[in-house]
Amino acid sequence: MHPSPLARIVRRLHRLLTRTSSARSLIALCIAAMAIGAGCGKPAPEVSSDNAGTTAQAATSAAAATVSPASPAVSAMQTAAPVASGPLASTVHPALLDPSKATAKAPDSYKAKFTTSKGDFVIEVHRDWSPNAADRFYNLVKMGFFDDVRFFRALDGFMVQFGLSGDPAVSAKWTTANIPDDGVKKSNTRGFVTFAQTSLPNSRSTQVFINYGDNARLDGMRFAPFDEVTSGMEIVDGLYKGYGEQPNQGLIQSQGNAYLDAKFPKLDRVTKAVIQ
Repeated sequence: MHPSPLARIVRRLHRLLTRTSSARSLIALCIAAMAIGAGCGKPAPEVSSDNAGTTAQAATSAAAATVSPASPAVSAMQTAAPVASGPLASTVHPALLDPSKATAKAPDSYKAKFTTSKGDFVIEVHRDWSPNAADRFYNLVKMGFFDDVRFFRALDGFMVQFGLSGDPAVSAKWTTANIPDDGVKKSNTRGFVTFAQTSLPNSRSTQVFINYGDNARLDGMRFAPFDEVTSGMEIVDGLYKGYGEQPNQGLIQSQGNAYLDAKFPKLDRVTKAVIQ
């Protein structure tokens, strides 16, 4: 086994000290000390400052690339168009693209169960109250029209409105699919359900509202209730009201749930409506 460089230097220093003068010994001692310092002070290769710096720089670069605003993934997320959270209604229920199929006559009375993001409520329909409305509502539920629609207009103490499709293609088909007016036989009081309409006659189509309070003033404006909530009115009361009148009906019709989900994500929704 060969002696280490340090051991050889120490031996040489010892020989010099024992065979030379004091001056020469002193010079030799200084040279030896410099040699020892150079050998002992050098860092081990595996933890050199160059390697450590390269590793740190690589880690920093990788981290920077992950959070960089210019990252393609981040940029794509920032510029992507709003997308609805669920499948389009016309894909799930193709018949909705043809309102002429909504011709079934409703039973004299029937119930419709609405499962929502807040819970369930049940509506009981009486055809003799408003025959055209009862028939239209029956067909809308049977065809799946209300599935995944939003309660887009909820005003505390007044009413909550829904019935605009989340699929623009479906909305386009039903815009002019109106039904004739019915005479007003019941009053718009708490829990009663009525079709929305414009100031024009025979303008009811798919939108309905549930009265939160006594809105008898609507009776003289052709708003004819056709059913009432018989269970789960507390669910109806709890539907989100924070956006008030902000959702734009024109944009709902043209962009559907993609618009509502992007701008008004807290809106409650119907997940499923069925005839019981």
